[in-house]
Amino acid sequence: MKFTLSWLKEHLDTDEPLEKLADKLTMIGLEVENIEDKARQLAPFSIARVISAEQHPNADRLRVCMVDTGDGAAPVQVVCGAPNARADLISVFSPPGTFIPGKNITLGVGTIRGVESRGMLCSAAELQISDDHDGIMELPADAPVGKGYAEWAALGDPVIEINLTPNRQDCTGVHGIARDLSAADMGKFIDPGIKPIKGEFPCPVTVTVEDATLCPGFALRLVRGVRNGPSPEWLQKRLASIGLRPINALVDITNFMTYDRARPLHVFDAKKVTGNLTVRRAKDGESLLALDGRTYTLDPAICVISDEHGVESLAGIMGGETSGCDENTTDVLIESALWNEINIAQTGRKLGINSDARYRFERGVDPAFMVPGLELATRMVMELCGGAPSETVVVGKAFGDDRIIDFPLSEVKRLAGIEVPLVEMKRILGHLGFMVAGNGPVLKVAVPSWRTDVHGKADIVEEVVRIVGVDKVPMTPFERGDDARKPVLTAMQNRTRRAKRALAARGMVEAVTWSFISRPHAELFGGGKGELALANPIASDLSDMRPSLLPGLVAAAQANANRGFSDVALFEVGQIFRGDRPGDQFVAAAGVRHGYASATGIGRHWSGSAMTDALDAKADAFAVLAAAGAPMQALQIVPGGASWLHPGRSGTIQIGPQNVLGYFGELHPRALEALGADGPLVAFEVILDRIPDAKKKPTRARPLLELSAFQPVSRDFAFIVDRSVKAGDIVRAAQGVDKKLITDVSVFDIYEGKGIDPDKKSIAIAVTIQPREKTLTDQEIDAVAAKIVAEVTKKTGGTLRG
Repeated sequence: MKFTLSWLKEHLDTDEPLEKLADKLTMIGLEVENIEDKARQLAPFSIARVISAEQHPNADRLRVCMVDTGDGAAPVQVVCGAPNARADLISVFSPPGTFIPGKNITLGVGTIRGVESRGMLCSAAELQISDDHDGIMELPADAPVGKGYAEWAALGDPVIEINLTPNRQDCTGVHGIARDLSAADMGKFIDPGIKPIKGEFPCPVTVTVEDATLCPGFALRLVRGVRNGPSPEWLQKRLASIGLRPINALVDITNFMTYDRARPLHVFDAKKVTGNLTVRRAKDGESLLALDGRTYTLDPAICVISDEHGVESLAGIMGGETSGCDENTTDVLIESALWNEINIAQTGRKLGINSDARYRFERGVDPAFMVPGLELATRMVMELCGGAPSETVVVGKAFGDDRIIDFPLSEVKRLAGIEVPLVEMKRILGHLGFMVAGNGPVLKVAVPSWRTDVHGKADIVEEVVRIVGVDKVPMTPFERGDDARKPVLTAMQNRTRRAKRALAARGMVEAVTWSFISRPHAELFGGGKGELALANPIASDLSDMRPSLLPGLVAAAQANANRGFSDVALFEVGQIFRGDRPGDQFVAAAGVRHGYASATGIGRHWSGSAMTDALDAKADAFAVLAAAGAPMQALQIVPGGASWLHPGRSGTIQIGPQNVLGYFGELHPRALEALGADGPLVAFEVILDRIPDAKKKPTRARPLLELSAFQPVSRDFAFIVDRSVKAGDIVRAAQGVDKKLITDVSVFDIYEGKGIDPDKKSIAIAVTIQPREKTLTDQEIDAVAAKIVAEVTKKTGGTLRG
């Protein structure tokens, strides 16, 4: 909702500064999103005269202008590329240091093709006052040189934009906003009565409403002999200031009423209407060419206004082009009606129309203002276009139902925790339009017709508290009691959070991809079942529910690589779908690495850096499982993985053959080709649902483990072992040497090839030794290292590589 400060002051007599009004609007629930103050923004721009405009010596399309800025100083030299730059032109000048809003730059002294330029002559687009950027602005010859442009052009009317909650339909008009500010002591509300206009003749058009549930009330009036042309300048400026395009006087009046009084109206050219009007449901196959130039196909769920010829208007949303008013209109039918809010919302959503009328009607307009709104619009038509009015035709109810609420004074204290004196409470409610009777413990409160959202005692408390100030509500702690707090998050929610943190800590970036993928990609990852195909996909390549997170992550990694960011590490935690039953839906954690995006940025390698490999993916998978509470000592690694992984560079993580937790490794070249991705690319995916819950055992409380004060020591070992020996066997052998001192063992290299027997391989591990009680001597560290070598040799038959 947009309005100008001067517009607001037509309904609110106030001297409060703009900043205070904006703060108060936000405090009473009408949140200010933006204030556009052209006068402040364009203050540095002034009116100037071009003394001369000579051809630039080094550029055909540039001119060197000498500019009189009107400050009494010497003329300023400006290089200008506008085709209309010429001597004696009056335009707008900006000196160095000025921020140019249309270009988002701050102007400086520059040299253009060897000629110094100390300022700029501006176009309307550069000042963001129109889209005209074909040349610099041309002002009238009598424009005062040296005067501020914003002041001369009367741009000193700030535009305020507020964000409304759906219940505040009364504040979709400036009149309602002023009422709220008046209740908040920001000024005096200006609300003159609306005098009825006596009809000079019976209205020749009758109205029939076939379904009162769709249209509770309908008012109509004919005005003959109007002269429809451009609306007056004040009305055009008012509409243009909030982004509405002036069309003609009759249409501009309806737009003004929509924003001024939250009362959408519609005008028909009476000579284009055949016979009488009927409010009814549309028939199958009917269509309407609307005022937005689009043709809409209708059905019986849509409410329309029709004449004997056919549909003339989408009720409460948009009129038809056939009966629209133009410069030839001489007789006009003005319609003011009430519509079913739900039907308006459903119709607008079905047809994809977001009009100002729909925005208000689907929230519920003031029913009691239906006829007064018609009277006010009729008066404006007569003042701006002339004409003679008919009598008013009213069908249905011209007012809303009475709502009276028994309101105990104690409710404000009980629900909001603040004491509000009775006098202040009555003042607030009275200024908001509520009628209050009584002085005892229970008041009788009559709800005004425009507050269709107020239904009970709590709503009245909210009205009082928002005007008094939400900041006055004291901070009151909830009573906790003596019982222990119950967990707020479920076990799966905790696993999900820990998995995300673990992967982020390893340098990966979280991605959120589509839950839908193409049928070929779904089949590649074990999906593609008919039960998981979408009945109405939004795109042909998003036809099936995903059986894995990896297709989306691979696509995201490739998109980054295509844009020059080949070293990426992405992860996602989300749902995957393997069947049509709830038990076939799982929460998975997956990740991909491409290029040199290892967990440490640069891998441990003899060359100083290395491409990511299957071991990086394995480390990612293990980090997730450890964070999610998996029993790490029970995990088994089986060579080979899923069909989409390279058979010789992948592994399966399981707890026995019946519980496969996930896979890791390098993507198969066939999978990369099907996904349209460049390799090599490593990935992992684990199913968080399959992690067994930890067994709860009664234990004695133990003191928290403190960080050691002693420096850890790292030692590397490389062992020559048979090809059949698994790296995990070496890791477990090293860990078993001294579980108190050895805190981590990790594999950082596996080598097969030149210098190693064909039936052997080299596995290198890094061992971290963490002293607890004292700093270890070299002899003690060597003793631990010797035990590691001896234990690995004993368990695997390996020998230390020279």
